Amino acid sequence: MKKASGGCRCCEKQVRFSWMRQHYKTCKKYQDEYGVSSIMPKLQISQDATGNSSRNDAISDTGEMANNQIRQGETSGHPTFKCPLCQEANFTRQRLLDHCNNRHLYQIVPVPAPETTEIDIDGGIDQDIFDINEALGLDLFEGDIKLPGERNSIIGDNYRWPHVVPYVLEDSLEMNAKGVILKAFEQYRLKTCIDFKPWEGEKNYISVFKGSGCWSSVGNMQMGLQQLSIGASCDRIGTIQHEFLHALGFWHEQSRSDRDDYVSIIWDRIQSGKGHNFNKYDDKKSDFLNVPYDYNSVMHYSKTAFRNGTEPTIITNIPEFIDVIGQRMGFSEYDLQKLNRLYNCTSSLSFMDTCSFELENVCGMIQSSDDNSDWQRLSQVPAGPNTDHTNMGECKDSGYFMHFDTSAGGEGSTAVLESRILYPKRGFQCLQFYLYNSGNESDQLNVWVREYTSANPNGTLRFIKEIKGSPETYWQLHHVSLNVTSKFRVVFQGVKGSGLSNGGLSIDDINLSETQCPHHVWHIRNFTQLLNTSPAGKGGAVYSPPFYSSEGYAFQVSLYVNGTIDSPFNLGIYLSLISGANDDQLKWPCPWQQGTMILLDQHPDIRQQMSNQRSITTDPLKLSGSSSNYIWDRPDKVGSEATFPNGTKYMRGPGVGTSAFLTHERLRSRNFIKEDGVYILLTMEDISHLLSTQPSILPPLVTTTSASTTKPGPRPTATTKPPSGTKTTTTASTTSTTGSTTQPGEPEVPAFCSDNPCENDGVCVMVNRAPTCRCPAGDNWWYMGEKCERKGSTQENTVIAVSSTITVFVVMLIVTITTAVCLKKKYKQRKENKESVTLEETKTSF
Repeated sequence: MKKASGGCRCCEKQVRFSWMRQHYKTCKKYQDEYGVSSIMPKLQISQDATGNSSRNDAISDTGEMANNQIRQGETSGHPTFKCPLCQEANFTRQRLLDHCNNRHLYQIVPVPAPETTEIDIDGGIDQDIFDINEALGLDLFEGDIKLPGERNSIIGDNYRWPHVVPYVLEDSLEMNAKGVILKAFEQYRLKTCIDFKPWEGEKNYISVFKGSGCWSSVGNMQMGLQQLSIGASCDRIGTIQHEFLHALGFWHEQSRSDRDDYVSIIWDRIQSGKGHNFNKYDDKKSDFLNVPYDYNSVMHYSKTAFRNGTEPTIITNIPEFIDVIGQRMGFSEYDLQKLNRLYNCTSSLSFMDTCSFELENVCGMIQSSDDNSDWQRLSQVPAGPNTDHTNMGECKDSGYFMHFDTSAGGEGSTAVLESRILYPKRGFQCLQFYLYNSGNESDQLNVWVREYTSANPNGTLRFIKEIKGSPETYWQLHHVSLNVTSKFRVVFQGVKGSGLSNGGLSIDDINLSETQCPHHVWHIRNFTQLLNTSPAGKGGAVYSPPFYSSEGYAFQVSLYVNGTIDSPFNLGIYLSLISGANDDQLKWPCPWQQGTMILLDQHPDIRQQMSNQRSITTDPLKLSGSSSNYIWDRPDKVGSEATFPNGTKYMRGPGVGTSAFLTHERLRSRNFIKEDGVYILLTMEDISHLLSTQPSILPPLVTTTSASTTKPGPRPTATTKPPSGTKTTTTASTTSTTGSTTQPGEPEVPAFCSDNPCENDGVCVMVNRAPTCRCPAGDNWWYMGEKCERKGSTQENTVIAVSSTITVFVVMLIVTITTAVCLKKKYKQRKENKESVTLEETKTSF
C-alpha cells in the first residue's frame, strides 16, 4: 500500500502528498535555497518508490506540463505526444500524464520563455513637454515656465549666466535622465561657447531635480539655487535642451513680437483658461537678437499645443511648416545663432574643424612632399563616385571631394593630405568622414596624427588606424578616435594595393570635434523601398547585427520602419540584450548600462546636424510587467529564440524603446536619408558612477594653525540638502579619517555631521567634536543663529545702525542737559557758601 505522506527534502517536514505542492510554495528553506517561490507542476500527485517527493537542482518549473505537449502526429485518428522533459515520444495523452507523474514529478525545469515583447516607454504617444505637464495638472506660465512673481525680461546682463554654468544633479533624478543631461551638455559645448560644471559653492547655480513635469525659470534669477525640473518622461535630449535654453534666458519662439507675420493663433481652439500661454511680448520684454523667425526652433510650440479638440491651435502662414513646428530633436541653426549672439560666442568649445571641400583652398589642407602622388579635388570619377556626399549632385557647379587615384602607379604608391594645425583642449577627439572606395580591396586609407611638442618642433607621426575593404558603390561613414594633447595635424595617407583598380579612394564631409565617437554604426541601405513596402508592426521590423558594449554585453537594435499597428507612420526603435560570449562572466541583471540610439542627420557640418536620439538605461531591478522576471536579466532566461541571417540561433531579451521615435514627416524634413540610406549610431556605456551623490554643497571653513583667519576648504563630498518639494534618495556620505594624520601647519578640514539639524540650507560640520552650523549667505543677506534659523540683511543692518545712532544721540543729549543742570546747581550752591571754585577742583569733581 502506498504511503499517504512524505518528507520535504528541504525542511524534512512530513507532508501529505496532496498538500506537497502547496507546502513547497511556502517552505522558507526551499525558497532560501532557490531564491524564488516554487510553483509546482499542476499534475496528479504521486510518490516515488521511497515515498518521498523528488526534484533536481534546476531553476524553475514548467507550470502546466499538459499545455506544453508537442504533437507528433496522428495514427488512426489518435494524436501522439512527446514528453517536454525527456523528449520520449509516441505517448497517448493519458500515458504522457502517467509518464510525467511517475518519472518527472516535482522535477524543476526552465519555463519556456514567452515571445519577446517590446516595452514602449512612451506608451505609443509622442508626448511633448506641454502634454506631459498638462497631464500632471501643472498650471505653469506658457506651459513650462516657472515665474517667481512678475514676468521677467531676458534683456539685461543681470539675467545672463556666466559662460560656465554651475549645476547640481539631484539624487531624485532618474538614472537615464542624468545620462541624457550630460549628453545635452555635450551638445552645448559642441555648438556654443556655453559650458557646464558641477557646483563648487558659486553664488548662483542650477539645481536639476525630478519634479512634477518639465519646467524651468527664464534667465538667471539671481536667487542662489535655481530649480529646473526633469520629471518622468522628460528625459529626451531635445526636451532638456529646451528647458536649459529657458534657464539661459529664452522664451518660446511663437511669443516673439513679430510672430503674427509667420503664424496664426486659432483662439477658439485653445483650452479654456489657457489663452495666456499664447501671448506675445514687445521688444521691451524680449529680444529676438535680429534672427529670423524660426519654424524649426526647439523652442516653438507644436501645432497641437493646448488644443481643446483635434484641430491645430497654431497654423503656419507657410503651409509646408505646419508639421515642422514643435520639433524636439535638438537645436536649430537659428537657436544657435540667438544663443551665441546673446552670450557673445565667437567659437564653439569642443568643435575643431569641418570640411566639405567646396572651396578651392580645401580648408587649409596641404599636400605632403614626402609622397609620390597627390590627392585631387574632383566632382566625379568615372569609376565612382558620381557625386560628392555633401550635395549628392543636387547643386549645379558645386559638390567636390578629394580623390586618390589608384588606377595608375605601382604598388605602394602613396598620397598624403594633411590638415591645418589644430590645438586641442580636452585630450580626446573624434574624427568623422565619408569614404568611397572604387579601387581595389587591397587599397588602403591610413589615418595618422602629426604631433608637435617642444622636443619635436617639426612634428612626429603617430599611426592611428588602417581602413580597407571591398569596393562599394556608395559613400561609407567612418569614425576614428584620437587622443591628442599637443598641437597636431590629421594626416590622410592613401596607399595603392597590389590588385587591379579602375578608380581609387575618395573622402568627403570631414568633421573633427573634441567629443567621444559612437561605439558602433548601423547602416541601413535601400531605405526608401523599406518605407514604401514594410507593413506596420513586427512584420516591418529590421534588426541590427549583434554588437558588444565596452563592458562585454551583447545587444541588438530593432527598427520598426512603419511603426506599430497602433502607431503607424512612425519610426519605432527598441534596444534588446542578446545572448553573447561573455554572459557567464557578466553581472545579471545587467546594471546601469545606458544605450543611446542616434538617427544621424547627415548634414556636412556637425554643428548644424539635428540628429534624433533616444537613450535607454538598464535598471537591474526593473521587472517585466506583472511577472517576476527582470527585464534586463540574462537573455537565455527572459528572452526568446531568434535567428541571424546566416542561420545562427541566439536568445533575444525584451526590447525597450519607443514606437514614436520619429514621424515620417520629420524623417523627410532633414538629411536623415542620403544616398537612399540611413545611419544609426549606437553607444552602450556604463553610467553607474551617476548613482553617487554629486559633491554639491558649500565649501566648509578650514581652520589653519598658523593664522586666526578662516579660508574656504576643498569641496566636500556629501549629499546636498534638496530644495523644497524634492526628496533625496541617496544617504549622506561620511568621511573616514582612519589611517591619516594631520601634520602641524596643515589645514584641518571639519567632518560632516551624520544628521543635519541646520535650517535654511545650512551645512553641519563637526568642530571640536561638536556639531556647528555653517549658514548660507549672499551679497545682501545671511542666516544666523545656532541652527541658521534667523535671517539678516543689509537693509535690517542699516535700520539698526540708524536707530542706534539716533538712540546714542538722544542719550548724549540727555546726559549733556543733565550735566549742565547739575553744574548750574552746584555753582549756585558754592556761590551761596562763598566758596571759590578752581578749574582743578572742577575736573576732580567729575
